[in-house]
Amino acid sequence: MDEADFNALADAELERLESLLDACELDFDYEVKPGGVFELEFDNGTKIIVNRHSAAREIWLAAKSGGFHFRPQGGRWLGTRDGADFYAVLSRCMTEQAGEPVSLKG
Repeated sequence: MDEADFNALADAELERLESLLDACELDFDYEVKPGGVFELEFDNGTKIIVNRHSAAREIWLAAKSGGFHFRPQGGRWLGTRDGADFYAVLSRCMTEQAGEPVSLKG
């Protein structure tokens, strides 16, 4: 996959993420920054960063519990280490940092 194809695919996924975050009932703030960067901030001051990493052709997630990398496979974004679904990992990280259950369905 070339960089342009990856960027189009990743941008579409990040748009989907924005819709899911808008619909999430959890009390948190998020900001979309240039270059496909999402910064989620919780009431306790912790943050989660989600960004498109074009050089690696991955979406990266940085949370208090660690860093995770996801590649597109079969219409989903799966973890490069364990095959975990992006939205399952993001939901888990948001739950951990917010102290309230979160379930994003991508």
